[in-house]
Amino acid sequence: MTIKNKYPLPRIDDLFDQLKGAKYGQYEFTVMPFGLTNAPAYFMNLMNKIFMDGLDKYVIVFIDDILVYSKTIEEHEEHLRKVLEKLRSHQLYAKFSKCEFWLERISYLGHIITAEGVTVDPEKVEAVMEWPQPTNVSEVRSFIGLAGFYRRFIGGFAKIAKPMTALQKKDARFEWTEACEKSFQELKAKLTSAPVLVLPDIHRDFVIYCDASRQGLGCVLMQDDKVIAYASRNSRIMSKITPRTTLS
Repeated sequence: MTIKNKYPLPRIDDLFDQLKGAKYGQYEFTVMPFGLTNAPAYFMNLMNKIFMDGLDKYVIVFIDDILVYSKTIEEHEEHLRKVLEKLRSHQLYAKFSKCEFWLERISYLGHIITAEGVTVDPEKVEAVMEWPQPTNVSEVRSFIGLAGFYRRFIGGFAKIAKPMTALQKKDARFEWTEACEKSFQELKAKLTSAPVLVLPDIHRDFVIYCDASRQGLGCVLMQDDKVIAYASRNSRIMSKITPRTTLS
């Protein structure tokens, strides 16, 4: 025999009586939440629309990281005013404790920016330097991803990293060889001595120097004999049967 549970059910009409003066219905976010799939793209689109007039002129926006740049003090005052007014008019607010003003040297998105150009952030490079020897493919992939963030500072990055990238191929057997160790240490050394890349002037001439082989392709973009960026990649199947002059 089953004993009935006598826990009382509420009266329906009593439930409705509780609704008087209700303040809450559907919950909505008042700030952009972390973790939602489309949150970064949606917010980036919003910021680009808000600062459309200043993009490529005096403001750079990466999601919620805003960089205001100017050539003179007077221009900078005006640009700051415009940016802050834009934020206020769209009910977006910058936290004062996280803002920095009137800087001649800044850390932005993992890079150090000065009047001379752009270089790697020593704090970020330190994480690469302290990286232990990889023991599996996942760790190799993570290291190359981290080091690859600064590949524009390293001439021939793809060629240097090739022994390690070969370990990531499908069905490749993981074996940490002497070539892999050399590649690993050389990338670390290159990052510690990474050059300052000059900021390009779109009104002046650019020079591109190319180098091609059946192992890899590389180039350096320069202006006034100063490096703007390095680029490289490993040769693909068709590249390996193409004459070197054609590759270049």
